Amino acid sequence: MLRTILSRLLQTVVVVFLLVTFTFFAIHAMPGDPFADAKATSPEEKAALEAYYGLDKPLPVQYFNWWKNVISNNDFGDSIAMKGRKVSTLISESFPVSLKLGLLSLVMGISLGIPLGIIAALYHNQMLDYLAMIIAMAGICVVAFVLGPIFQINIAKPLTSLNVAGWDRPADIILPAITLCFGVAAYLARLTRGGMLDVLSQDYIRSARAKGVPPLKIITRHALRPALMPAVTFLGPAFAAIITGSFVVENIFLVPGMGQHFVLGVTSKDYNLVLGLVLFYGILMGIANLLSDLVLIFMDPKLRTS
Repeated sequence: MLRTILSRLLQTVVVVFLLVTFTFFAIHAMPGDPFADAKATSPEEKAALEAYYGLDKPLPVQYFNWWKNVISNNDFGDSIAMKGRKVSTLISESFPVSLKLGLLSLVMGISLGIPLGIIAALYHNQMLDYLAMIIAMAGICVVAFVLGPIFQINIAKPLTSLNVAGWDRPADIILPAITLCFGVAAYLARLTRGGMLDVLSQDYIRSARAKGVPPLKIITRHALRPALMPAVTFLGPAFAAIITGSFVVENIFLVPGMGQHFVLGVTSKDYNLVLGLVLFYGILMGIANLLSDLVLIFMDPKLRTS
C-alpha cells in the first residue's frame, strides 16, 4: 500500500507540474493585455504595473519566479484583476462554497446512480432496465448549462421557496447540486449496471442460487462489493470533475465559489489567479484519485496482496 501511495503522489507531482507549465505558456500566448481595461492608463503607469507584477521580464524568468514564490513563500501572488487581493485569499474564501456544493452533488449522484444501476441489472432487458438506461443516457447527453436554465425556469421561478439565482438561503444549494449530480449519477448507473451484470453471471453466484441463498443476501453479501469496483474507480475523477465542472453551474446560479474566479482570471488574463487555481485543482484531483485507489485496495483483497 505504501508503494501505491508513493507512486500516486509522484504521478500527481509530475502531472501537476506539466499542467501548470502548459497553462502558464498557453495563457501568456493568448491575445490581449491584462491592463487593457484600466481607465486612463498612461504608458508610464502601464510600465509600472508590469514591473510591479513582474510582467516586464522574459517568460522563462517569470515562470521561474512564479514557482519560486509558490515553493518558498507558499504564495500564488497578487491578483491582477482584483487589485489588492491575494490569490491564496480568494481561493481560501471561495473553495469552501465549491466544496460544499461538490460534496452534496456527489452524495446525490451516488444515491441516485448506484441504486438505478442495480435495479437495471436485476431487471435486465426488461422495462425497468430500459427506463433506467434512458434516464442515464439523458443525464450524459444533457449538459449542465442546459439543465441549469431549465431548472431555473420550470422549478425555481414558479416556487417562492427557491431563488432563481443567488446564495442567500440554505435552500439555494438545492438546484445547483441537482444540476451537477445528474451527469455523475448517469455514469454511475451505467458502470454499476455493467459491473452487476458481470458479477451475477459468475459461477459462485449461480452456486449460491442453487443452494437456495435468498436473492437479497446474494446481492448484498456476494455481488455488491465486486460489482461496485468500476463505480468506485470512477468516484475519484468524478469528485474532481464536479469541483472543476462547477464553473458553469456556479455562474448560472450566481454561486460565490471558485468558478467565478476562474472565469474572471481567463477573461481578464489574470495570470496569477489562473495559475493558482490550476495548481490547486491539480493537487485536488491527485488527492481524489489517491483516495479512490485506497478505497479500491480496501475493497479488493487481491489488490492488497499485490
